[in-house]
Amino acid sequence: MGAVAFLPLIVFLVCYVGCGITFTLLGADEPFGKFPRHVALLAGCAVALLLNRGIGVQDKLNIMTTSMGNSGVMMIVLIYLMAGGFQGAAAAMGGKDSVVNLCLHFIPVKLLVPGVFLMCCFISTSIGTSMGTIAAMAPIAINVAQGAHLNVAVVGAAVIGGSYFGDNLSMISDTTISAAEGCGSEMKDKFKMNFFIALPAAIVAMILYSIFGGVGSGAIEAGSYNIIEVLPYFIVLIAALMGVNVAVVLFVGILASGIIGLCVGSCGFFEWIQAIGSGMSDMFSISIVAILVSGIIGLVREYGGVEWLVGAISSKIKSGAEYGIGLMSGILSAAMVNNTIAIIVTCPIAKEIGEKYKIAPKRLASLVDIFACAFIALMPHDGGMLMITALADVSPLNVLKYSFYMFGLIIATCVTIQFGLMDKKN
Repeated sequence: MGAVAFLPLIVFLVCYVGCGITFTLLGADEPFGKFPRHVALLAGCAVALLLNRGIGVQDKLNIMTTSMGNSGVMMIVLIYLMAGGFQGAAAAMGGKDSVVNLCLHFIPVKLLVPGVFLMCCFISTSIGTSMGTIAAMAPIAINVAQGAHLNVAVVGAAVIGGSYFGDNLSMISDTTISAAEGCGSEMKDKFKMNFFIALPAAIVAMILYSIFGGVGSGAIEAGSYNIIEVLPYFIVLIAALMGVNVAVVLFVGILASGIIGLCVGSCGFFEWIQAIGSGMSDMFSISIVAILVSGIIGLVREYGGVEWLVGAISSKIKSGAEYGIGLMSGILSAAMVNNTIAIIVTCPIAKEIGEKYKIAPKRLASLVDIFACAFIALMPHDGGMLMITALADVSPLNVLKYSFYMFGLIIATCVTIQFGLMDKKN
């Protein structure tokens, strides 16, 4: 069937993204919620079942549900739920606030903008979410910038860049989990691959923020922090870097949050339990999305779509398949305004391409995650960008001018592809 095999995914994009953009232009509230993504995926499933009449409907359903329920997908769902539970539990016992305030106490006054960038890098790596970091840091950073008479667009760009630094690297980030599990890579191997690409971009960004950020004229006011409340984040990071199974790591993090919260009196037992449940509930939607996307991809593969895409990429991209994998992930991320879903969609296809061209799983996971995070961070309709531009009262174009880290990350990745750097062969 060739390219036609991807019609279910196109239907999904048209329903979800098309309606989102339309309602955005109409000025509606929560425009991308008008046609929920899981409902749009159901429409894609229906189209997938209608294609290729040479295969019976029951056989198609068997292929779809087998793909939905494979161990890799179920592991991703389990880890999503555990990650949500950990984030909820840690926030309930004051860990999130303590992490933010701990960083705020150590920012040099004369290096406010690079300091904000570095702080966002640490926070996002600790809590594993770009939106959580932006939501926590944007109001503080914008207020500091305005009080110190800094360029708020530069500060906004630093917040976004630092927030996506951790989203792309953190062991508990849903993008890292999706990329590593989806491409069959060990989490620590994917982290190392990503880190050596992201580090030069981050260093260059800090230098440029030091040059263009100006000099602050006021001190940073930070709230109190309790170093003990930060321990669950350190426990999770250290255990994950040691190679402990990520599900076990997150379970230990949840337990540590509860024990510390009860000991210091920052949360009660049932408050902790409810926070775990609330955090897990926040991941239900993305879990359903992962399951439905896997079902559609199963039929796309059965219809020959993956083989067609491999051929198309290899014939039209002279520098190799790695650019194709990156562009596929980045374009999907920008179109769907969700880097995690883009990664979920891209990983099965990237894995097929990787097997053909002998590209190591850690390299695949790194490419898919980097491009998905970089592209969406530069989109004017991304949630983080919308929050920054609303708080700072600046246009997305002004913020994009100073998105040094995101552009640096893309350039650094392209350099590794073009010159064959990093260990990428199986």
